[in-house]
Amino acid sequence: MYLAPAVALLVIWTYRPLAQAVQLSFHSWNLLPDNPMVGVGGDNYRRLTELPEVGESLWHTVEVIVGLLPFAVLAPVVIAFASRSVTGRMRVIYQSVIFAPFLVAPVASAAAWRWLAEPEDGAINRVLGLEVNWINDTRTAQLAIIVITGWHVVGFAVLVVTAGIAGINPDYHEAARVDGATNAQIDRWITLPLLSPSLVLLALLTVLLSAQWTFPLIDTLTQGGPSGATTNVYYLLWEYGFQTFDAGMSAAMGIVVFVLFGLLAAGLVRLSERVTFHDDK
Repeated sequence: MYLAPAVALLVIWTYRPLAQAVQLSFHSWNLLPDNPMVGVGGDNYRRLTELPEVGESLWHTVEVIVGLLPFAVLAPVVIAFASRSVTGRMRVIYQSVIFAPFLVAPVASAAAWRWLAEPEDGAINRVLGLEVNWINDTRTAQLAIIVITGWHVVGFAVLVVTAGIAGINPDYHEAARVDGATNAQIDRWITLPLLSPSLVLLALLTVLLSAQWTFPLIDTLTQGGPSGATTNVYYLLWEYGFQTFDAGMSAAMGIVVFVLFGLLAAGLVRLSERVTFHDDK
């Protein structure tokens, strides 16, 4: 009885729409209420295998995931380790400064970054001494989206790593020092292994949510361009649904994405459980 309200909301807002999406993926519909859906069987899924932009969007999604992993996992570890000596009020100020980009609305930050990345008089080109059109060049647009998204995410990831470090029993470190271990050895052989559940969590979030994190920036800055260079799977299914009004294709793409990321999530969760088990042992 206590679980009934939560289960009801889960069914209404998650499983029911998912079932409707599966049903819609086997139909053709242009989203107009007076235009009935037409059953097309598996034709939408067949078309997905034939359209070159689908494969390109999957590859761009992989690029985003790989590009964001250093911001979400590697950089937070380095920053958290380097800032352990910061204490007192300065630590509060430091954590606030690090976390602040995560609180900035993506659309607002996109406007600021567009100004900074202006090809002629932008601050980035002036500092680097370059004349690069970072946002509208196929060679740099994806990199620009990844860097801006990483700037948003890194503060949150640092707090996760810092919380993980704070949760480690200091007795482990003291015992290692008694045995003559250096700080570097303690970090390498004790702190990092005990941080593995937090790092796996950050990797899981990056794999599952990176394409969603980039969506508002892509929609604001590049609209999937130039020449589709920044179109990932989430932006492509949005284009199918709300630009070409092919709801069936959009639903089919959504189901494919759901299955692929569901399998990735299952693998990462399994890995997280094994890592946590070994750390407890």
